[in-house]
Amino acid sequence: MPTLFEPFSLKGVTLRNRIAVSPMCQYMATDGLANDWHQAHYTSLARGGAGLVIVEATAVSPEGRITPGCLGLWSDAHAEALRPIAAAIEAAGAVPGIQIGHAGRKASANRPWEGDDHMAESDPRGWPTIAPSAVAYGDGLPKVPRAMTQDDIERVRRDFVAAAKRARDAGFRWLTLHFAHGYLAQSFFSPHSNHRQDAYGGSAANRGRFLIETLAAIRQVWPEDRALTARFGVIEFDGRDEETLVESIELVQQFKAQGLDFIDVSMGFSTPEAKIPWGPAFIAPIAERVRRETGLPGSTTWNLGGPERADGLIRDGKIDVAMIGRPLLANPHWPYAAALALGLDRPSWVLPAPYAHWLERYRSE
Repeated sequence: MPTLFEPFSLKGVTLRNRIAVSPMCQYMATDGLANDWHQAHYTSLARGGAGLVIVEATAVSPEGRITPGCLGLWSDAHAEALRPIAAAIEAAGAVPGIQIGHAGRKASANRPWEGDDHMAESDPRGWPTIAPSAVAYGDGLPKVPRAMTQDDIERVRRDFVAAAKRARDAGFRWLTLHFAHGYLAQSFFSPHSNHRQDAYGGSAANRGRFLIETLAAIRQVWPEDRALTARFGVIEFDGRDEETLVESIELVQQFKAQGLDFIDVSMGFSTPEAKIPWGPAFIAPIAERVRRETGLPGSTTWNLGGPERADGLIRDGKIDVAMIGRPLLANPHWPYAAALALGLDRPSWVLPAPYAHWLERYRSE
């Protein structure tokens, strides 16, 4: 029976424990380039003891950024700025991961603490958005996107592949495709945002086509000994949950057939009308079903709570890896606190030696 602090191996990648830093946007980049903020942030998280550190959603093109402060990977200069971050994560003992994506109709937004809404049309920092259909998300994101042409679809797929190559060459060993949260890939799959009448709309198979084609193209360039994963919104909490979940599981099974190694189960965020049942580890039972019916190892996030709950979910076989977000922002050494809470004999072993020496020597004080 695995536990939170047992290693987890996937392809040629081994995590020292099953604590993963969930990708969390920092909104601190300039023109998509990583800087000192990102270097310090991700190095600190890796030194805190997590087994996997996933760099925040990183746009495959300038138009794919959520905000002007989001990271990008659309040029070699962006890859070079990320290279020392991947190296620092690995030097600290964690596996360096990165999430790549395109924000679609949710792009061109203000940073959360500046409104978390679409920038005004008159704002020179903004840009036109694209999506499967010319349907706005609504609420604070009212901008109507341009419906993508076949050429757009092929261009964005090429952008994903190019970003994956740059992530590979920059030293990342765990790649997560952002197929969730109402961004471009999710909006292809969701009937809330996809009203197309061509091969990319209508049936679940058609709505999943962009995701499958993008994954298959990336599989051709991503090394077989590194982890190829996806975060996918399998449920919308919109009243058609079972239908959506069945369609999503069928799509994840196709992901597996195309070479996906691991699934991070999340929700769609495709409509502001969703009735999300927020609560402790509320996605975990859904993640367990996806894991069981597809045979893929998996994870989830969203209110996993304290160490006991995360450890219990792994022991019970609901997830293989715990994606931890805000608790690690509050305390980058959450793994050490978790080891203490779970009664490990030498909890400080999860820390770098300069910390572990002093904490272990004076733990009784």
